[in-house]
Amino acid sequence: MYRTLRFNPPKLTVKKDVSEVIFKMVSCMCDNKSNIVFYKDKRDNWRCHAMLPSRMGYALSNYQMKGDSYDLEYLAEEGNWDSVIKLINSGTAVISSVLSR
Repeated sequence: MYRTLRFNPPKLTVKKDVSEVIFKMVSCMCDNKSNIVFYKDKRDNWRCHAMLPSRMGYALSNYQMKGDSYDLEYLAEEGNWDSVIKLINSGTAVISSVLSR
């Protein structure tokens, strides 16, 4: 599945005016699954964190992407979701789908 997604990525779109965005991830290592979740905090700023399907925490550094959480949150604040997707897909996992609500 990882190889298919890497060479033929799906068209991903994030709705406007949402308070939560969940990227479903597939890793190159045995097609392991995880999520990267963006949410708005009490001050209406975007925050992000990663988790496994069991809802246990997962370090963003495990994805080995070119940026970090600060870069992702900054791009989300700007509403530049295409750059967020590109940055996330630069690592050892790729996005299989997105849920925005």
